[in-house]
Amino acid sequence: MFYLWLYSIYSQSVNRITQLFQIKYPIVQAGMLWTSGWRLASAASNSGCLGLIGAASMYPDVLRDHIQKCKKATDKPFGVNVPLLYPDLEEVMKIIVEEGVKIVFVSAGNPKAWTPYFKEHGITVVHVVGSVKFAQKAQDAGVDAIVAEGFEAGGHNSREETTTLCLIPMVKQVVNIPLIAAGGIASGRSMLAAMTLGADGVQIGTRFVASEEASVHPNFKKRVTELQEGDTMLVLKKLVPVRVIKNAFYKKVQEAEDRGASTAELQEILGRARAKLGMFEGDMEEGELEIGQIAAAVREIKQVKDIVHEIISEFHTAKKEAGSFDIPE
Repeated sequence: MFYLWLYSIYSQSVNRITQLFQIKYPIVQAGMLWTSGWRLASAASNSGCLGLIGAASMYPDVLRDHIQKCKKATDKPFGVNVPLLYPDLEEVMKIIVEEGVKIVFVSAGNPKAWTPYFKEHGITVVHVVGSVKFAQKAQDAGVDAIVAEGFEAGGHNSREETTTLCLIPMVKQVVNIPLIAAGGIASGRSMLAAMTLGADGVQIGTRFVASEEASVHPNFKKRVTELQEGDTMLVLKKLVPVRVIKNAFYKKVQEAEDRGASTAELQEILGRARAKLGMFEGDMEEGELEIGQIAAAVREIKQVKDIVHEIISEFHTAKKEAGSFDIPE
């Protein structure tokens, strides 16, 4: 009986995400386009989270440079996020292995394509999904964990448009590997809510955009802190659904979609480097400004360490308050 009691206490205290990544808090800083360079990733890792370098906006040689700088800036675990639509994919994967990266998050593609390759090299693999069906496929492909991202999230999104509140418990029912919730999470209270729904940890993106260490343009950070409810929208559903801030570019897309524009016309409107123009170069009208709905709750640009401290402090406060709730059985 003593050993059963001891095991029960131990199992309750061990978090599957902190154990998997060897980090202090079950928080992943999302690997975002034009946002998640080595400064943000290392700051997140040094604050007790898992920092991710976002490879999507980096040429292979730039990615290598960011990995090397991140290794110098932190002795804590960090990873790389790679969309499987990346044009130089084979070279990127080779760099990840050569530089000794131990954790990779992949998205926007078939998890079977690269999971065996990563496993061969002792790399922990996490796949980002937006639906129950793809969560099952990712688990069957042998990944180590899943990020289930709800419709509230910024950037590229799922066609199913399932909210985080609905998605997490449904995914929890069909997978047994560690589950990370994403989409609309930027505070300790939302972190607690996601974990109550069945997640082992959370991935946070939008809140870290408004950080001093994020690599996006100051204009974009400032704009994020000014957003109100309803200032973001999911567009370009004929291409790849993406949540953006409403601006002049958004209006062009919306007008085209309302009159039934073809995929080719929408692609022409989007053009090349539209996200770079807005998020990295600071054009708040003609740029594609990817951000989540929860930006409406973000009001300050802070250092990453202060953001993490705030989230963890609020998590414990909310947990105590939740323990005081009482309803009849």
